[in-house]
Amino acid sequence: MIQHERINRGDPIRVALTGACGGYGRTLLAQLKAVGDMTPAVLVDPDVDGVGGMLAELGLCGIPVAADGSAIDWSDVDVLVEATGRVGAGVGYARAAIDHGCHVVMVSKEVETVAGVGLARAAAEAGVRYLPGDGDQPANLIRLLSWVERVGLEVVALGKSAEYDLVFDPAAGTVTQLDTTIDAPGMSDLLRLGENPRETLIRRAALVDSLKRRAAADYCELTVVSQYTGAPADHEELHYPVARPAELADVYAEREHGGVIEHPRSLDVFSALRLPGEASFAGGVFAVVRTGDPETWRMLAGKGHVVSRDGRYACVFWPYHLMGVETPLTITAAVHGPGVPAPARHSILAGRTARAFRAGDEFAVHGHHHEVDGVDPLVRQAKPDDTVPFYLLGGARLVRDVPAGHVLEFGDVTGFDETATELFRGAAR
Repeated sequence: MIQHERINRGDPIRVALTGACGGYGRTLLAQLKAVGDMTPAVLVDPDVDGVGGMLAELGLCGIPVAADGSAIDWSDVDVLVEATGRVGAGVGYARAAIDHGCHVVMVSKEVETVAGVGLARAAAEAGVRYLPGDGDQPANLIRLLSWVERVGLEVVALGKSAEYDLVFDPAAGTVTQLDTTIDAPGMSDLLRLGENPRETLIRRAALVDSLKRRAAADYCELTVVSQYTGAPADHEELHYPVARPAELADVYAEREHGGVIEHPRSLDVFSALRLPGEASFAGGVFAVVRTGDPETWRMLAGKGHVVSRDGRYACVFWPYHLMGVETPLTITAAVHGPGVPAPARHSILAGRTARAFRAGDEFAVHGHHHEVDGVDPLVRQAKPDDTVPFYLLGGARLVRDVPAGHVLEFGDVTGFDETATELFRGAAR
């Protein structure tokens, strides 16, 4: 979360990596080969054979690999990088690391939204550090916001792009998102915002309505950002405008100036619209700010920076998130400091039923974006109520019938992870 330039002059920092066989694990292990002051001490993943094959491909040998945490010798570990993406497992590994005096770099955003506040508090009490990992969008956006506000810019909106761009091919009249292509010839007439930006955004969204643009991972990431910054979602369902990166300063202007923002310094996600051959936003992060001095920003606009058409707003953005490639920054910061702001329960990642469910129905978290079938995520302002966090639903089952449109509560379900629940509820006190 904090770039730290200090180079470790002592023994290499010893890193335990849980969830090693995932994409994040591979990018981190590949990068550690190029970083001389830290070394992987142990890798943990149920797919031991998969980890072994990955290590062979990376040309790494002699690193202990275990199926679970029982084989970890914590006396040989300085920092845990937790990347399982599973609440129960991630909480267990993080608590064990803290109990053994090890710092924690938390990559699993699912764990953060449930237990991050409680784990950070436990780490502080134990005299170790707990940080979100650079390379994923939450830590990158927290870092961007930190320096934007440190130089005195007033933030109106901040957020990230959805993971997959919308690529419009004017010749074919199609829009492609990842491996799905739909006909959308009308997009040719909507490549500019025009005189009424909000109307253009509505029309663009209608053209791509058949694409699944919203992902639980996006809501999860913004909830983490809210915990560390206090910024709320502008709308609990998020706006998700279809926008070109050069338009962000206009799109995320306040409503009185033609944009979508109702509450300054709030969070949102946009779907990046681009043409074939144009650079991707790459799931990157942005902050829209008030410009202040007109002459300064006229000059900066002339250098290619994104400034709104009326000159009131500008967009500062980092069009990348390089996953484990960036995480050595956080590993260094975990060992050498400085301290980091403590997260707090400003928002909760809630779940609202998209259909009716019956008592006894069981929920499961699945897929690349860790969705729950039939449940829509929401980023809600935290209140002292009984709302159950979205990622406690994995493995839980309903004890009563619930209708569509119901925001799930603890009283609706049973079978959720008790340790994570204890940390979640304890953080509210």
